[in-house]
Amino acid sequence: MNYMYNGMDFTYLIYILPAFILSLIAQFLVKTRFAKYDKIECKKGVSGAQAAAVLLRSNEINDVKIAHISGNLTDNYNPSKKVLSLSDSTFASRSIAAVGVAAHETGHAIQHHKGYAPLAIRKMLVPVANFGSRFGPLLAVAGIILGFNNGESNLPLFQLLTDIGLILFGGAVLFYIITLPVEFNASRRALKILKETGVFTDKAEIRGARKVLTAAALTYVASALTAIGSFLRLLMIAKGRGRRR
Repeated sequence: MNYMYNGMDFTYLIYILPAFILSLIAQFLVKTRFAKYDKIECKKGVSGAQAAAVLLRSNEINDVKIAHISGNLTDNYNPSKKVLSLSDSTFASRSIAAVGVAAHETGHAIQHHKGYAPLAIRKMLVPVANFGSRFGPLLAVAGIILGFNNGESNLPLFQLLTDIGLILFGGAVLFYIITLPVEFNASRRALKILKETGVFTDKAEIRGARKVLTAAALTYVASALTAIGSFLRLLMIAKGRGRRR
């Protein structure tokens, strides 16, 4: 099957462009929603760091350190070191947006404490994802190009190279897929506990935090779709080249 028409690559339009558009939308929503709710202070007047401490204590988690890191929305939880890192935009801010983001990262610490299986699987896939996302596409593309430009006698070798690249890339794609339930679950936990602990006292605060976290979740959906689309695109091109031979 020919995926090119008048110089246009239809595999890009089918597999990559939709995810790229979703990524732009998600980034816009994160920026605008965080900016909106970062201007509204939560009624209890607690900071992101204070909210995180409350949520950790409410789950009887005493071995997680809350640290301040530089950057804007660079917040993260490191399960290996048990460190909850909150950025400049979150650590000391008392806004609904900051508290929501801090609660989301605390949700990951709670997942770790309770042995949430998808989080453990994602942690195991980190080295696979790092290696596969870097070298998988390169090997697959190299195999496709070399197989297309060389004789039949070398075709099995280049096909093997393509297959290895696709397998490695598939491991990275799996990481992006397993990330989705991890992130969605962390947000659900965060919103529930913010309400249960009284950090947020009315529906408007919960609604604002949900909007911020939903926008952030869309960025993970876009990343997963981009990875899946890129993998399928390479797979279809590889199969197309094989059929033409």
